[in-house]
Amino acid sequence: MEMNTLLQIQSLFPSFTKSEQKIAHLVLAQTEQVIYTSIIDLAEKAEVGETTVLRFCRKIGFGGYQEFKLALAKELVHPVKNLLGEVDENDSMNVISQKVATAHQKAVKDTHVLLDTDLLERCVELMRTAQIIHFYGVGTSAVTAQDAKYVCLRLGLRVDAFTESHLQAMAAATLGPEDVAIGLSVSGSTKDTIDALQLAKEAGATTICMTHYQRSPITRVADITLLTAAQEGPLQGGSLAAKIAQLHVLDVMFTALSMRIKEKAILYKERTAKAVLERKY
Repeated sequence: MEMNTLLQIQSLFPSFTKSEQKIAHLVLAQTEQVIYTSIIDLAEKAEVGETTVLRFCRKIGFGGYQEFKLALAKELVHPVKNLLGEVDENDSMNVISQKVATAHQKAVKDTHVLLDTDLLERCVELMRTAQIIHFYGVGTSAVTAQDAKYVCLRLGLRVDAFTESHLQAMAAATLGPEDVAIGLSVSGSTKDTIDALQLAKEAGATTICMTHYQRSPITRVADITLLTAAQEGPLQGGSLAAKIAQLHVLDVMFTALSMRIKEKAILYKERTAKAVLERKY
């Protein structure tokens, strides 16, 4: 029989230290919010250290914080809602289509509100002058990283995207002070992407991250943080709304960048279009 996490917390409560009890109180009182909360934010809300949160998770039987959040998400009383946002299992196909469309529209609208235009200007200028640009991402963010690479190639930039941990690490180590590394992670807790961004930073490159969580591990190794609005719970990995939010920010950046390098952008768009012309009917 699988362990019920909330009952386990209640059962073990007397054995927790005072700091661990603060976390327990918070989890029991705000379970649904916790599954969308980064380890840094939870530690701050409970007024404890991140190591205390990890110790708490291990004490109740989990290997780490993400495993703990996944268990919580699975145990909530509205599994369909947790998987698909506001979609109900009794909704008609038309209603499902409307709700999904609304969620995607909201992701773009809310991301627009979150965008810091000054930071975007800095990112555009950094990309304009960069010798080399790297994009790092895994899972759904790997698809976004590849898409970003294709767009940058059409603008005539020296760019690559890396979606496998060893290649990310090796590529990041080759960067220098005139280069830019961009890490994509909705959760901000993707270890491979964070590690690659850290290596790029140590090599002297300017680091940029794109994430939903303002206080997440990836922001610690990024010189610039760009926020996206769409969040993902542990059962929502690969959320299309989250990917659309990422693509929206990148599209804004690339549109502004193409205006800054207009002549070069037009030249390379023509060249790249001609390069693939024979591969179309």
